[in-house]
Order: sequence, then structure tokens, then C-alpha cells
Amino acid sequence: MTNGGPWGSGGGGDDREPPRRPGPRRPQDSNNAIPEIDELMKKGSEQLRVLMGGRSGNGGRSGGGGGGGAGPAFTLGTLGLGALALVAVWAWSSFYTVQQNERSVELMFGKYNATGNPGLNFAPWPVVTAEVIPVTDERTTEIGTGRGGDMDSGLMLTGDQNIVDVNYQIVWNVSDPQKFLFNLADPEDTIRAVSESAMRDIIARSELAPILNRDRGVIAADLRTAVQGTLDSYEAGINIVRVNFNRADPPREVIDSFRDVQAAQQERDKLEKQADAYANKVTAEARGAAAQIQQEAEAYRAQVVNDAQGQAARFLSVYEEYRKAPEVTKRRMFYETMSQTLGGVNKVVIDGEAGTVPYLPLDRLRPQGMASTTTSGGTN
Repeated sequence: MTNGGPWGSGGGGDDREPPRRPGPRRPQDSNNAIPEIDELMKKGSEQLRVLMGGRSGNGGRSGGGGGGGAGPAFTLGTLGLGALALVAVWAWSSFYTVQQNERSVELMFGKYNATGNPGLNFAPWPVVTAEVIPVTDERTTEIGTGRGGDMDSGLMLTGDQNIVDVNYQIVWNVSDPQKFLFNLADPEDTIRAVSESAMRDIIARSELAPILNRDRGVIAADLRTAVQGTLDSYEAGINIVRVNFNRADPPREVIDSFRDVQAAQQERDKLEKQADAYANKVTAEARGAAAQIQQEAEAYRAQVVNDAQGQAARFLSVYEEYRKAPEVTKRRMFYETMSQTLGGVNKVVIDGEAGTVPYLPLDRLRPQGMASTTTSGGTN
């Protein structure tokens, strides 16, 4: 109802329309599409938050202050963004990378499906999941250091009833990821138990001295073979790379006494070797002297036998000549006997009846060095 003119009067009621509530102001430039995209993105993120269980940014009401709709407004863009987000999350959970030192075990509903090689692999989550296992990395299990919780794990009984404290390492890696994942609940404890059992068996068959000195390499090789055989029988999928035999000593409580015993044994061995050397020397000298005496006796026997045989042969030959000519043989034997008997006497014998002149230079007829001259049967 108006009280005057088309514009109304100043004293009556106002028939003009009430002012409208101001809406969002849009920029007047030509790029009015950008704010609409931003607004759409904000609405999409808000709706996605609500769908994921969160609350809207205005206290759980998605409408305006003028009492709009009570629930979130689903639009095509919001659903598309949600779908893209779900696809991105699924792809991020399904694709995985395996390094060169790793292998993956793919499980379909918890059951073995395949083994993944190095590179990019695909396992459609949540139907298929993947366990990535390092296979070439060397892992170390130490025994005898007390790190495993058992301080006496390195104390072992030898075959000669001695106790030795050993410290060694088992270096291993994974040879079969499937067997390693499914057949062993705790690989570290399994390797520790198998290695300790095998080492106790080897030490029980050995003596203390070789263990402390020269047989460490042999024991390490035997231990690696025994542990690998046991793990293969378990189908553990583990490869024993090497065994490091670090230490083998007597227990700490008796190590000082043990060193004293070792020193005494070394001194005993030294004295025994010296005694053996002296005995060998004396025995060799006695054997040499005995051999020399025996050879001299054999030579003397041979000489005496040969002389006797020669004299017997000479006697037989003289006897044969004597039988042929007794007088001649007797005279020759007489001359030979007198020559042998008087050959060394300083005396000249002449026959006085033969008319020999006694005034000859007899001193020149005798050999040099003879002092006197004797004549028989005549004048000197």
C-alpha cells in the first residue's frame, strides 16, 4: 500500500522491496571460471572428508547460514575425485619395487602365489600382498659372546674331559625366500640352536690341545657342513656362507692355572726332546764303535786265516821239494834260517881255513852304521 506517488511519500510506510542478502561476490574480469574450479575443489575435498568419516568445516553442516540442506551435496566432480583418490591409494598399495639384493614373496589371501624379481612388481592389493626379503645380504649369528642371553653357550666339554670356551660366528644369507618365510618361525634362534648343537658334537669328539692350536680351520669347515645339512633337512631356505672361529680358550676362572699347566707341559716336552736327542747321540756312537770293533775283528780273523793258509801252503810246497831233493832242501833251509836269524846282527863271518887275507877293509864290507866287526875261525 502506497501513500503517494510512485515513489511513495516520506511520511508513510515504505513499499520498496526489502534488501537482498548479499551473495558471494564474483570478480568482474574475464577469468571468472578459476574461482568456480577452486570452489568446486574445496567442496569436493569437504565431501570426501565427510565420506571418510570426518566433519565438515562448518561444524557438520554443509549448508549455508540461511538453513540450506542438512546433508552433503554429492556432485559428479566430488564422486570423480573420490574415485581418483581410491584408485591412487589402491595403485600405491599394489605396485612395489624390489632392489637387486632382494626378492619378494607374493601371498594371495596368505598363501604363496609367486616370487618377485628385482624391479617394479605388481600385487593387486588387498587380494595379493608382498613380503620383501633381502637375500644376498650377509647376516651374522654370534655364539659364545653372551649376546643371545645364555652366558654359558660357549662352554663345551672336549673328548679328553676338559672344558673349552669357544666363540664363533655363523654368517648366512637367504637362498630360498619362500622356504625362509614359511618354514621357520624364528630363523635366528633356529640357526643358533643348530650351530650350538653341531659344535658341541664336534668338540666332544676332539681333544683340547688341537682345538686350542691347529684344528680351528678343520673344526670351522666341519661345523659349516653339519649346520648346512641340518638346515637343508628343515628346508629352511638358508645358505651358510662361512664360519668365523674367533676364539677357543679355557674358562676364565681357570685360565691362569691352565697356562701354568701348559708351561709345565711345554717344559716337559722340551726336556724329553733333549733326553731323546742325547740318547740318540750316545746310541749312535755306541753302534758306530761296535761296528768298528766288529770290522777290525773280521779283518784280523781274515788276516790270521790267510797267514795260516799261506804258511800251510808254503810248508806243503817245501815238503814236496824236500821229498824230491832232501839234501839240497835241507841246505837251502839252513841258509835261509841263518839268513833270517843273523841278518840283523852287526858281524862279519869269514872262513879262516879258506885262506882269506884277514887284512881286508872289512869295515867297508859291512853296511853303514855298524860299529864293530867280529871274525870267527881266524883273525879279526
